[in-house]
Amino acid sequence: MITRNGLLLVFWFLLDKGFLAPLHAPSQSMMGREQHLRGVEGLGLRRHVASGVQRVKRGWVWNQFFVLEEYMGSEPQYVGKLHTDLDRGDSDVKYTLSGEGVGTIFTIDQTTGDIHALMGLDREVKSYYTLRAQAVDMHTGRPLEPESEFIIKIQDVNDNEPKFLDGPYTASVPEMSPGGTFVMQVTATDADDPSYGNSARIVYSILHGQPYFSVDSKTGVIRTALPNMDREVKELYQVLIQAKDMGGQLGGLAGTTTINITLSDVNDNPPRFSKSIFHLRVPESSSVGSAVGKIRAHDLDSEKNAEVEYSIVPGDEGHMFNITSNGHSQEGIIVLSEHLDYETKRSYTFKVEASNAHLDPRFLHRGPFKDTATVKVNVLDVDEPPVFTKTSYTIDVYEDTPVSTIIGSVTAQDLDASNSAVRYSIEWKRPVDGCFDIDTVEGTISTNEMLDRESNRQHNISVVAIKVNNPILSNKVTVTVNVLDVNEFPPELTILFDTFVCENAIVGQVIQTINATDKDLPTVGQKFFFKSPREIRNRNFTVRDFGNNTAGIVTKRVGFQRRVQEYYMVPVVVEDSGYPAQSSTGTLTVRVCACETDGSLLSCTAEAVFLPVGLSTGAVMSILLCMVILLVIVVLYVGLRRQKKRETLMSSKEDIRDNVIHYDVEGGGEEDTHAFDMGTLRNTKAIKENMLRRGTGSWSDVTTQTEINGSTPTTEGSTDIIRDYIHQRLQENHLGFSAPPYDSLATYAYEGDGSVAESLSSIESWTVDGREDFRYLGEWGPSFKSLTPHPCSHRPDTLTHLS
Repeated sequence: MITRNGLLLVFWFLLDKGFLAPLHAPSQSMMGREQHLRGVEGLGLRRHVASGVQRVKRGWVWNQFFVLEEYMGSEPQYVGKLHTDLDRGDSDVKYTLSGEGVGTIFTIDQTTGDIHALMGLDREVKSYYTLRAQAVDMHTGRPLEPESEFIIKIQDVNDNEPKFLDGPYTASVPEMSPGGTFVMQVTATDADDPSYGNSARIVYSILHGQPYFSVDSKTGVIRTALPNMDREVKELYQVLIQAKDMGGQLGGLAGTTTINITLSDVNDNPPRFSKSIFHLRVPESSSVGSAVGKIRAHDLDSEKNAEVEYSIVPGDEGHMFNITSNGHSQEGIIVLSEHLDYETKRSYTFKVEASNAHLDPRFLHRGPFKDTATVKVNVLDVDEPPVFTKTSYTIDVYEDTPVSTIIGSVTAQDLDASNSAVRYSIEWKRPVDGCFDIDTVEGTISTNEMLDRESNRQHNISVVAIKVNNPILSNKVTVTVNVLDVNEFPPELTILFDTFVCENAIVGQVIQTINATDKDLPTVGQKFFFKSPREIRNRNFTVRDFGNNTAGIVTKRVGFQRRVQEYYMVPVVVEDSGYPAQSSTGTLTVRVCACETDGSLLSCTAEAVFLPVGLSTGAVMSILLCMVILLVIVVLYVGLRRQKKRETLMSSKEDIRDNVIHYDVEGGGEEDTHAFDMGTLRNTKAIKENMLRRGTGSWSDVTTQTEINGSTPTTEGSTDIIRDYIHQRLQENHLGFSAPPYDSLATYAYEGDGSVAESLSSIESWTVDGREDFRYLGEWGPSFKSLTPHPCSHRPDTLTHLS
């Protein structure tokens, strides 16, 4: 004992000093397969002398434990034992346990290391537990072995039966299917451990449903076992399936489920009538479209495969009837398509065919999927009321129709074999119905009073017809009386156009389109006719009716000229289509205008332009505004010209070339020399220039005469020259192109030299140098040429008076 304790002390000393390293516990995968703790035989030291290395063997190694589930014993279930080689049985080693379920599920004997389960365990709830164990010194509590982890697995037992979680099941398979047709697959589950034994190995079998169906023992697939199962024989099958574990061996647990299998319908049956002939009866008074009777063909199939379509076989007497199919009841409803008359035909016989609407080609070999039956319809005699020849009557009458005038009639007949007489009457509903009367025998309708369209445009009266032999039977019809308007007003041209024609217009050219209006009602639907008056033969224009209540004015010739004739009057006759027909004549004024080659207007008044062209108000206002602006510009220009001219004439009062003086006071006589310089008439240079311009003499003659007269007074020896000059000026004022455009009086006076007392005029008081040249005045413009002196002029007096 002392020796072993000494060895232990040496061992712990070596570990504490780091000379030796403990071996690690092996992994769980390296553990053995035993169910009890496997200790290492002894704990000792092994020294390698050659290398000088020491190794310690562990004695604290074990594998996992196993415990059976569902333990039902009265004592705790033994699980296993913990043991270390350090435990010599002297109770010096203490075993501890920790982890899942310690104290509640698992317990350990601290001295012996025995582990027990305190309760029954269920693997399906928890399949294993993870625990930790350790060996310590009983006295000091010092660990003798390092803590190690281990697992306690719950070993499965077959305590759960297979279960079908989705049952019971419902499935369907088409009828007439071949054997082995897939129906469905079922699956059962087992909660036991499939990796341990056969507890979860399931085998399927069929307990109820044979010999119609079968099930695969491994997969659970259900198939048909018999071919051509007929839904019409049996539609629903209930199959019981069992799933058993342990591979189906004795002692295995089993679970079952129910599968309701329905055979779905296919169209494998044709429709069939229950009898070959159907008898129906119908009163002759039945209205068109009313039901005569019903027939039915039975089809054993269901839903859409049982839908039957009915039709009347062509031929025989089926044209009087139609047949329709009722999708809910699968019946054929026979309806009347024409009126029946017992006196004409008392029975009808025809065939009806019933067929499936949806065919299955797999079963066409069985024959046609249709059937036929005969239908006989007997017509019943009925005493009927009189029948009018029309469902309603309409009568048109003019408002000026005289009283007691027949305006229309109605007719009713007794179609029965008795052919009773018929009497007519008007059913008075309103006072206005009294405007009419009816002949009780003939059925003619006449007026009782004058009709006024303005008061009532339409009357609706009811005429009653009764049978003489049975007054209870009567019939009624509506008669609509339309009061027509008498054509009182003639049509008129909508606008009396003032149009134009171009001087270059061609033959057949439409220069204006016209239309008309009528005050009579209704305005809708009126028809107008346009033409030229017959009594007037117009060689220039004609009227062409377009047929749509419009007409055109068309040229008949070319060569229109304003200088020859500026205006043409074109009469137009417009006539309506009323009763009695009314007409009127309107006149159009056609003006001849100058136009461009494309027909655009050049020289017509604004009215001639705007009326036919049809310019808008905005365009007309724009043109007028432009004309006003142009007029203002012209006025301003003329005013400025006049102002400039006035300033030119009055700019220099000292200018003696063309100075026109107007005054209302009496002049100062010959001494008034401020108004006009009389010395101009004495300018010999002007006289010479004028003679040269006139060509009356040579320049040498003028020069000689001037030189001769240069040393003598101007009045001496120059009388003839001055007189000729004055006459020339007068002639130029009368015939010259430079004469003023207004009335004027130009006076040139010269006082002769025959007076002994000589001249008293102020003209001779002027002496002008003969060499003075006033020809430059002609350079001032045409207005001053009349003041340019002639070279031979001497002493003219000039007076200009504006009248």
